[in-house]
Amino acid sequence: MEWMEQELAALADKALERQLRDSAPIAGRPGFIIRDGQELLDLSSNDYLGLAQHPAIIEAMRTALAADGAGSGASRLVTGNRPPYRKLEQALASWQGTDAALVAANGYMANTGVISALVGRGDAVFSDRLNHASIVDGITLSRADHARYRHNDLEHLRHLLDKHRGARRKLIVTDTIFSMDGDQALLPELVALKEQYGAMLMVDEAHSGGIYGTRGEGLCHALGIQNDIDVHMGTFSKAFGVYGAYVSGSRTLIRWLINKARPFIYSTALPPAVVAGISQALQLVQTEHGRRQRLLAAGLKFRSALQDAGFQVGEGNSPIVPVIIGDNGLALAFSAALQASGIAAVAIRPPTVPEGTARIRFSLSAAHSDDALQDAARHIRSLGIEMGVLKQ
Repeated sequence: MEWMEQELAALADKALERQLRDSAPIAGRPGFIIRDGQELLDLSSNDYLGLAQHPAIIEAMRTALAADGAGSGASRLVTGNRPPYRKLEQALASWQGTDAALVAANGYMANTGVISALVGRGDAVFSDRLNHASIVDGITLSRADHARYRHNDLEHLRHLLDKHRGARRKLIVTDTIFSMDGDQALLPELVALKEQYGAMLMVDEAHSGGIYGTRGEGLCHALGIQNDIDVHMGTFSKAFGVYGAYVSGSRTLIRWLINKARPFIYSTALPPAVVAGISQALQLVQTEHGRRQRLLAAGLKFRSALQDAGFQVGEGNSPIVPVIIGDNGLALAFSAALQASGIAAVAIRPPTVPEGTARIRFSLSAAHSDDALQDAARHIRSLGIEMGVLKQ
């Protein structure tokens, strides 16, 4: 297996090798973690609403664990389909305003399962170039033609739709908020194109669910186009603070996925305690509006502070605030310097992002106080000057 050592050495030379680093939450202090014995302001987590340590969620999971055991024991099509699943899916469908919903193990499995169930050979999928890896892998598994359009480039998408007019089925799929850039898809325009070309439209609300909409339904609801979406996917591992994913849409869609989505069919069901935690989180997401308000306001202030300091910062109004560094090694060094100053912020490098765009991806939480974020912005600016990322 020497070839592995050689390939890993090549990755290390390019500052691209990934390594695991232990971190632990601090009980009672959401928004902070312990790493290498140091308490850090956590600006890397996707716990957007600060729910991961919510006592009501923890208690719901503890109660379910005692009552229903540690695991479901089988796939949902065998003996793993516990009654709480149906109750959760009914609540999800009501929340989304759709006929039905289906819970999946996680967002990766939901995307790969849905896409490969909807399209196959002879079909075409039109995917934004910055879509999440799970979308890309789902298209690959489907064996459909993969037509990647330039990020938010509607004319390029139109050209590809024209080119693939003869495809048996056409599916446009996009993130709503792009995970590494924090900007939004042009959703109303995508709806118009899908109607013009007779395509299906699938959206991934992983980084917008819980954050946008009057009850946290997501960006599609905030824009008033939810009824124009054919396949709506979201996750419970980010704003919900738990784990898992869902798909919502028509009853026909959900029946089809139960029969054709291989990750759903052949995977053991989520543990009952996780389902209980999701159900409790869904109630909190819909009712604790102040968390959304604090999060979005904090994102705008933090983004503005880094832009005013002179950093190259991605546009948008989401809690994802990327600072483009460019060089892989410099991004790693900047991340290490941030940790030394008490801030956990991870360097994101290719292939997760395009070559030459290595970055620090800051991700905010409603658990962060204004004072903590203001102090962080000052530290980030000082380190930027010290390390040559910023020019005085």
